Amino acid sequence: MNAVTVPPILLRFMPFMKWLPGVRRNDLKADLMAGLTGAIVVLPQGVAFATIAGMPPEYGLYAGMIPAIIAALFGSARFLVSGPTTAASIVLYSALSAHADPGTAEYVKLALTLTFMVGIMELALGLARMGALVNFISHSVVIGFTAGAAILIGAKQLKNFFGVEIPRGGHLPEILYHFYQQIPNINWFVTAVALITLLSGIATKKWFPRFPHMIAAMLIGSVAGYLLNLVFGQEVTGIRTVGALPNSLPPLSSPDFSLETIKMLAGSAMAVTLFALTEAVSIGRSLAARTGERIDGNQEFIGQGLSNVFGSFFSGYVATGSFNRSGLNYQAGARTPLAAVFAGLLLMLIVVLVAPLAAYLPNAAMAGILFMVAYGLIEFQEIKHIIKANARDAVVLLVTFFGALFLELETAIFAGVLLSLVLYLEKVSRPAIVTLTPDPRAPNRAFSRDPELPHCPQLRILRIDGSLFFGSISHVLETFDRLREQHPEQKHLAIICQGINFTDISGCEALVHEAKQRKAMGGALYLVNVKQGLWDALDKCGALEEIGIRRIFQSKTAAIHAIFQKMDKEICSRCDARIFKECKSVPRKREQQQQEPESSQPVNDGG
Repeated sequence: MNAVTVPPILLRFMPFMKWLPGVRRNDLKADLMAGLTGAIVVLPQGVAFATIAGMPPEYGLYAGMIPAIIAALFGSARFLVSGPTTAASIVLYSALSAHADPGTAEYVKLALTLTFMVGIMELALGLARMGALVNFISHSVVIGFTAGAAILIGAKQLKNFFGVEIPRGGHLPEILYHFYQQIPNINWFVTAVALITLLSGIATKKWFPRFPHMIAAMLIGSVAGYLLNLVFGQEVTGIRTVGALPNSLPPLSSPDFSLETIKMLAGSAMAVTLFALTEAVSIGRSLAARTGERIDGNQEFIGQGLSNVFGSFFSGYVATGSFNRSGLNYQAGARTPLAAVFAGLLLMLIVVLVAPLAAYLPNAAMAGILFMVAYGLIEFQEIKHIIKANARDAVVLLVTFFGALFLELETAIFAGVLLSLVLYLEKVSRPAIVTLTPDPRAPNRAFSRDPELPHCPQLRILRIDGSLFFGSISHVLETFDRLREQHPEQKHLAIICQGINFTDISGCEALVHEAKQRKAMGGALYLVNVKQGLWDALDKCGALEEIGIRRIFQSKTAAIHAIFQKMDKEICSRCDARIFKECKSVPRKREQQQQEPESSQPVNDGG
């Protein structure tokens, strides 16, 4: 695309002007084909996701229309496609099923209200330049939650897969208990349709990967259900269908703006917002990394927010970035965000043409498709990698996973996020503090943490890897106190500061306190390799004057040379470590004795 100069003020309110003027005819053709592919694929997914969310099936399609167009125009990720997703759908169901019966007009009203609230929160975070917020949501939270949600999806579809009655709602143990009681009542006609759908989808994905396997599964499952009903009669088979969908464009809708409803949904809206933004930004960054692009997290927040605000007035429930459709969009050759715009527009056209055919789609076929969706959500390799690689991340993953299974889903999200933050704060509150000493074997006698190397009896050299702030000061002061108690002979302390990015007033006070303690011992505190950020912080709080400008050095060589001048040379003369180059200037004690002239002996004159 050609570079086009656009006034910055225009880009702020119409970010699509950054890329739209440079779109060429070849780009349009590629985007149109990618959009058509995405529109076809979203048909079975939209119906499936709406089923998961407890919404009428057509609402899953509506969520892939206007929201996809708005997010593409006002976001920053070139290949990201927004719309209904599994995670957002199951969180929506968990949040709303306790307040209204799924599928009812009241439930739909609450879903639209929740969508509007999520959009407002996303938009506010984007305008407040809080795009980095999603960095605090651990990858382990996303993986654990998604795996737990996948199992719940499968469990909630057991009734449609086997044709049994299971009460709505309930957590995993309750669902499995009710299913166990219904095993004798399994409808084998329904189960046959579900199995045919599931196996045909798996076979298509394996042997015909270019063909959308969900569409193949939906078609084959619908034919199987139709034939069984034709031969045996629906009264005998008990195979129920989704029913014909409205063949119309998304109707206008209105959320419920009552204060009571907003207060009731506030917590759920916050959880959905956090998860939806994490999903969208992480997918956008993943695809951008393949092309060497960078996305603007703040602009993406704004795009996602506007998509949900507009979507709530066009019968769309919570939309966010879809990994499947975004990946397909990239693989299908999309070049600009127009591909997502075309996908939303073409979906409107397709729905008008094929919506009545949903009357032949069995609920059992939808259950088979959702089983495939659920299995695809569980990233077994990633789970195995997290558990083996890091114990902290494994704990976060397991807490979120089991929370999703046995608690409310929004509670599981908050639990995972809070645990991630707690573990992160616990880690940064204990910065690594290592003792260093010059290594005569290394070039330029570089500092080493090898415990076998000798140390100077008068100087302790430490390196602190982590910033000094109120949360980490306790650990740092404990280390200082322990060193003074265990090694009182080392009156001088040099701190290598290249790993300290900043400090707050608590950190400044800690360094000043240690400087005073060292001075009282007859030594001093020295800072080496001080970064600009640390220097500025020390200067603002007056710590530079307390520590002493002459005790702050920007190189190891200058620091050692200056500190050596302050050392007790009597101790140096008895020292065998000799770890600094400057040590050669002080003769050892025995060498001094050898250099002294021998005392005169009396002469025997034989008298």
